[in-house]
Amino acid sequence: MRNSALQERRNRQILADIVRVYIETGEPVSSRAISKGFEESLSTATIRNVMADLEDAGFLYQPHTSAGRVPTAAAYRFFAQEIASQATITAVDREWIQREMGGATSAAEITERAGHVLAEVSNGLGIIVSPPLGKTVLEHARMWLLPDGRVVVVLISPGGNTRDKILRPNRLFTQTELDATADFLNRHYSGWTLEAIRSDLLQKLATERERYEGMAQSALTLCDQEISEAGENLALISAAYTRNDLVQGSLGVLGPTRMHYERAMTAVAYVAQLFSEALSKT
Repeated sequence: MRNSALQERRNRQILADIVRVYIETGEPVSSRAISKGFEESLSTATIRNVMADLEDAGFLYQPHTSAGRVPTAAAYRFFAQEIASQATITAVDREWIQREMGGATSAAEITERAGHVLAEVSNGLGIIVSPPLGKTVLEHARMWLLPDGRVVVVLISPGGNTRDKILRPNRLFTQTELDATADFLNRHYSGWTLEAIRSDLLQKLATERERYEGMAQSALTLCDQEISEAGENLALISAAYTRNDLVQGSLGVLGPTRMHYERAMTAVAYVAQLFSEALSKT
């Protein structure tokens, strides 16, 4: 039913106009409000019929009988995917984002500035998501034993990025064992992702159990403990960012469903581009 309601171009345009008006006003949208700005000459009765069809299809709802219509999550999704995705960033936003992002020299500063820009354009939260720990490339590892038996693992990636995690292994380690395990990883697996390290350790345990069992099992124990609808009235817009042409994670905005999607989506895409370029230079 949803697809059939949007087969006609007129219906898609009316739905897009309803979303735009509701984003601007926050008030239920009437057929009269749509007819005033519609490019075709349509009667309010015709627009009401289309709105009724869109409501039946799940794109609109009516808070009460005498009110206009309000977009549903499906309507926002349609608007973001079919309308806002075709938008291009404005010259004003492009220049502002360049100013905000320019001059950052470290990964931490780049991340802070990107988060600020994303929050500004969405009136929500700017989010920078690092890659899953399993995708992290290891350059150097360090490990420390805490008094209660937990282990602090710090992983340093190419470019100086660090990831740390406190683990509670299923057996007690000594600091000597942790030092030896870190040295083993650094000597044999620098440049590998944690996923690849885990896979290789499992293979070595299977084929050369007696030789590798002690050290590989220690490393495997630690490696094993590694680290859209966003919710009611919230929308998540995201884009991947890269470093030297390799996807590193994603960034985006978590804001109210009544956000300006064209601006938010074009800004997210442009910030992801600049963020990727800046990370590749650090």
